[in-house]
Amino acid sequence: MTVLLVMLGAAVGAPLRYLVDRAVQRRLGTGFPWGTLTVNVAGSWVLGLLAGASVGGGTAALAGAGFCGALTTYSTFGYEAVRLVEGGARARASAYVLVSTAAGLGAAGLGMVLGQGFEAVGK
Repeated sequence: MTVLLVMLGAAVGAPLRYLVDRAVQRRLGTGFPWGTLTVNVAGSWVLGLLAGASVGGGTAALAGAGFCGALTTYSTFGYEAVRLVEGGARARASAYVLVSTAAGLGAAGLGMVLGQGFEAVGK
């Protein structure tokens, strides 16, 4: 049953990642990987929220492993950073790595704090 929940969450997260990436690229252009940055920060926030609220079991499988796992993408993050370096945009690549890391960690931390608040209210 858990595997099915992960699959269901991933079936929503992966297409959403694609759609968000394309929408952001249309608005902001393709010179910087804003789409991947957006989904990775959003997914970090959601996963932090789930962890902070101590969500477990089926909800963790569906929303955490499935949805957030498919929404976020470390492989694309790495690929895009390398492509920026190969294209001679070292400063942009460095900014991308630093901003992605800081924003992802910050979003996860904020999500955890908010999730802990939700958990406390629910008790």
